[in-house]
Amino acid sequence: MKVVSIVGMAGAGKSEVANIFEENGFIRIRFGDVTDEELRKKGLQLSEENERHIRELLRQEYGMSAYAILNLSRIDLARKASDVVIDGLYSWEEYTFLKTYYGEDLYLVAVWASPGIRYARLTTRLNRALTLDEAASRDRAEVENINKGGPIAMADFTIINESSLKNLKKEVERIISKLK
Repeated sequence: MKVVSIVGMAGAGKSEVANIFEENGFIRIRFGDVTDEELRKKGLQLSEENERHIRELLRQEYGMSAYAILNLSRIDLARKASDVVIDGLYSWEEYTFLKTYYGEDLYLVAVWASPGIRYARLTTRLNRALTLDEAASRDRAEVENINKGGPIAMADFTIINESSLKNLKKEVERIISKLK
């Protein structure tokens, strides 16, 4: 069974792409669920500041491949039933960990949109909305501190997501047909 990881900067459309994979029979694993679970355990509210704090704590404890390590059993369990789509692989270390583990069964799909478009999306999204300053700060932190650019650069497929949801769906379904 294939493991397809969606990579890209915040607001590029990773979750939308993962939704389309899910609609096409893939089981979805959202790496950020680990962050959400930790926030609940610690009684912290969902906010950019608290999420970043938890992500940094987990990476201090488990290393930069923390989210791959912490989600590995969920991925393996899901793979018993279907192909899997991962929403939210971030770091180079997560990528290399999963590439070593899954080998040729791992594929990366990068979703790209310009900062202006992404920031506009982030300020208006219903879940986890960010201000312009928060969005820019998150970009800097993810590029400088967690090596997010590497997996984007190594993508097997790249989607430019600057137009309509209809076009995005068409592009994702084209990629899914190539993976079959």
